[in-house]
Amino acid sequence: MDFRLSEEQELMIETATRIGEQYGVDYWRKLDEAGDYPSEMWQAICDAGFCGVALAEEHGGAGLGMLEMALIVEALCKGGAGSTLSQLFMLNPIFGGVSISKYGSDEMRRTVLPKIISGEIGCCMALTEPDAGTNSLEVRTFAEADGNGWRLNGQKIWISAVPQAEKMLVIARTKKKEDTVRKTDGITMFLIDVAREGVSHQAIDKVGTRCVPASNVFFDNTPVHGDELVGTLHGGWKELLDVLNTERIVTTAGLVGAVHLALGLAVDYANQRKIFGERAISSYQGLQFPLAQAHAEIECASAMNHKAAVLFDAGEEFGGQANMAKLIAAQAAAEGIERAMQTMGGMGYAKEMHVERLWRDARLFRFAPISEEMILNYISIHELGMARGY
Repeated sequence: MDFRLSEEQELMIETATRIGEQYGVDYWRKLDEAGDYPSEMWQAICDAGFCGVALAEEHGGAGLGMLEMALIVEALCKGGAGSTLSQLFMLNPIFGGVSISKYGSDEMRRTVLPKIISGEIGCCMALTEPDAGTNSLEVRTFAEADGNGWRLNGQKIWISAVPQAEKMLVIARTKKKEDTVRKTDGITMFLIDVAREGVSHQAIDKVGTRCVPASNVFFDNTPVHGDELVGTLHGGWKELLDVLNTERIVTTAGLVGAVHLALGLAVDYANQRKIFGERAISSYQGLQFPLAQAHAEIECASAMNHKAAVLFDAGEEFGGQANMAKLIAAQAAAEGIERAMQTMGGMGYAKEMHVERLWRDARLFRFAPISEEMILNYISIHELGMARGY
């Protein structure tokens, strides 16, 4: 297995690093305080061609793969954004781009994909419901047939970047669960306009990732047009999983970048800080070892994530690798960023040192987009061959 990067990949990392540092920690601190969306940086990312790196050239993409996307996200997040920026890649090239490129109509590919890639429009995905989180098959939002289209009714929760999105990928039932033989039957995906009759949303106040808002979304007899169907009517469950699995790779890449950023800030501080004499505190093994441990763990997570991306790009099964990488990355981020804060002592609690934002933001990814417990379930069943317990 060759871990060496190509010249093109190295150039992408160099460009992503430059953009990440241009919109560095001070930029993100201001956005976090105001709760503002990173529109300016996202447009710079799109202008560099990074939104479409894994999408087809015929629609304005680069025609590369998830490995390149992972490398780009790592570099951008390390530059100053931390893990939050990875959400923008989930929303646009994954939820919007992958769903349309693989399952959308020719018209969607022709008209919508180029605008996602250029940054002209943003996307969001409405899946989670108050009574359907990890257990996505329990979704109750229902699309009832109405002429050549449908009428949508229901509620979604924790939907990211709704105010900034023009398009929403909605997952709904088109058959009542009690009317199906298999619980996976009757799930359908639609791509609708956010600004539409019967769609409303309400912000959720939250502790971290404040630059990417989360909302409750309500559908009240919302019209859905016949040409807004994505994939197979009643048969969208496997297609949805195909879209969701790639978000693990992007999530892990963001966590890798966040840990490297936090460790870099901690080491810079420790190299300058002197107490009890003339030696920098970075020479104390009590501070060195936890940071070294976090570095080792996040490097392992990154390598496993790259393996998952390579397998995906080759059209092979990658779920185990993607889930294991996300599990270790989220745990390494929780511990590593915490230890970076501890290295700074009281100053680590100050907003001006930036680590507290990384700490708040990374906490989300221990239970999203998939919880540690469900990853361990997956590993137990699919990797170890143990009995299903739920």
